[in-house]
Amino acid sequence: MPIKNVLIVDDSKTELMVLSDLLTRHGYAVSTAESAEEAFKQLAAAKPDLILMDVVMPGQNGFQLTRAISRDPQFSNVPIIMCTSKNQETDRVWGIRQGARDYITKPVDGKDLIAKIEALG
Repeated sequence: MPIKNVLIVDDSKTELMVLSDLLTRHGYAVSTAESAEEAFKQLAAAKPDLILMDVVMPGQNGFQLTRAISRDPQFSNVPIIMCTSKNQETDRVWGIRQGARDYITKPVDGKDLIAKIEALG
């Protein structure tokens, strides 16, 4: 199934703008959420084809949210790419263990991110 609709979950308005701009220029429809609570509202409104997930957020962090989404039968088939400044190998492994399909570190290389999204689609 080709990826068309992407949900970006990040508490940084700057990151949301940068990633939204990058994805829209490549033809993706983008919705955003600045918290886990907002992400669940977005998921209830419209199931995305892909989720880009930050890790460091107030309240529920990206690892916890990824685990919750990937274990929910309604959303378990939605791929999640962790998109975070946490660049340690242990963070990457933990993100994949929580259910993420891929892991990319900030600052995001646009070509790399698009390649990862296309590989999932």
